[in-house]
Amino acid sequence: MAKFITAQNAARLIPDGATIGVSGMGLSGWAEEVGSAIAENFRQTGHPKNLSLKQGCDLGDFENRGVDHLGEPGLVKKWCSGHAASATKLMAQAAENKIEYHCLPQGAIVNLWREIGAGRPGLLTKVGLGTFADPRISGGRMNSAAKDTLVELVDFRGEEYLFYKAFKLDVAILRGTTADEAGNITYEHESMTNEGFHVANAAKRSGGIVIVQVRHLAKSGTLNPQNVRIPGVMVDYVVQATDVKNHWQTEVGRYDPAFSGQVKKPMSAIKPLPFDEKKIICRRCAMEVRRGFMINLGVGIPSSVAKVVAEEGFISEVSLSGESGVIGGVTARPNCAYNPDAYISHNEMFDFIDGGGLDMTCLGIGEIDQFGNNNVSRLGKKLSGPGGFINISTSAQKVIFCGALRGKAELQVADGALKVLKEGPLQKFVSEVAQITFAGAYKRADQTVLYITERCVFELIDGKMVLIEIAPGLDLQKDILDQIGFTPEISPTLKLMDKEIFHENWGGLGKYILQN
Repeated sequence: MAKFITAQNAARLIPDGATIGVSGMGLSGWAEEVGSAIAENFRQTGHPKNLSLKQGCDLGDFENRGVDHLGEPGLVKKWCSGHAASATKLMAQAAENKIEYHCLPQGAIVNLWREIGAGRPGLLTKVGLGTFADPRISGGRMNSAAKDTLVELVDFRGEEYLFYKAFKLDVAILRGTTADEAGNITYEHESMTNEGFHVANAAKRSGGIVIVQVRHLAKSGTLNPQNVRIPGVMVDYVVQATDVKNHWQTEVGRYDPAFSGQVKKPMSAIKPLPFDEKKIICRRCAMEVRRGFMINLGVGIPSSVAKVVAEEGFISEVSLSGESGVIGGVTARPNCAYNPDAYISHNEMFDFIDGGGLDMTCLGIGEIDQFGNNNVSRLGKKLSGPGGFINISTSAQKVIFCGALRGKAELQVADGALKVLKEGPLQKFVSEVAQITFAGAYKRADQTVLYITERCVFELIDGKMVLIEIAPGLDLQKDILDQIGFTPEISPTLKLMDKEIFHENWGGLGKYILQN
């Protein structure tokens, strides 16, 4: 039976050199009070030290919460994540080769927990072939300090696969909403049903311990068994958060009942996007949506495509999703949505994604090159990793990469046209990307890949970047070709982007989304 202890006592249970597994996205699933206690114990005693930290996705808020509590020099020795942009102290150490840092596809990590828990040797998948996760390129190593081989290239029945290797997990540090006296854990106020069960199972299979932070305690027998996500037989220790600030639902707020299903928020309460070039990009992306589509939306500009679909009155015609496992509603971030229809677990969502369940995805643009490769995982000193990007872009039927043609340009949208007032200093379409997160050479024959910007649209055709649309009001040479680092092919049927999306009031999505 689970023991109820303080976060400070939980921190003392972690031995030096332990491998730690955590779950969730943003602040959803992150045990803030336990993480803070580990850091404080290290500052006072020097222990635990030299930890190996394993996480499926980014856990933090870019400020002072999340796994960056573990960024005390000497606390973490090895770090492996699907995405980790918000952990600024740990990333600084990684950039300076003070810790060993690997990034792997988010879906590979969250489903590797299941393989470890089941006693299998690892995860066999095609996800990551041709990207930086491929050992022929870097095997997920993000700095020169990273030496371990976490992924192998194998031949299975005459085809290439990547094999992500299992490992021993010493401690699982997880979070739920409520624990009863037997240690049964529910998630009723969480913004996602994360992979906590599978991390716990991996720890138990490895002979490790499971620590779960919760907000509330309940009497045994009072929890609905249908709501229990981690059964008490798998939980060794429960920590009840003593302060609400240590138990935020998401990185954008302590608790919003519309994220976890307690209320349905009126669509009128969701603010529309301001009319600017970002809205143009989202509108052009929305034009690719069709009735009945299952759609994944990435972070940043891609997530705002949902607001355009909602503003135009067609949100009920499609199913939006995030890699966290949220299905339906209006996506706010990849780990939460207003008024969701369902939450499946984090790893179940990646089973769905890898199995080809997505009709379409909108993902961000970091760097794009002449071969259609997209780098979002290593931009300058930002060693942020891919998140679910590799799984999603590998498997979706229609892939849209969207973002500005150049970074920080000053633009004007008026009277159905676009005007460049001042050119941006950041070139995003380059001759060669710094790291391959999406491999253009591995595009499937049945897959459509578009690159949508406010100025133009490219399509990846036969391994070449082809310019197929240009915004009204622009000069092809000066505003587009001179601003990119390669020479694309120009479609013989090059056309203007729909002028109507360059007006403040549109109302024209129906003629696209209702097409058969």
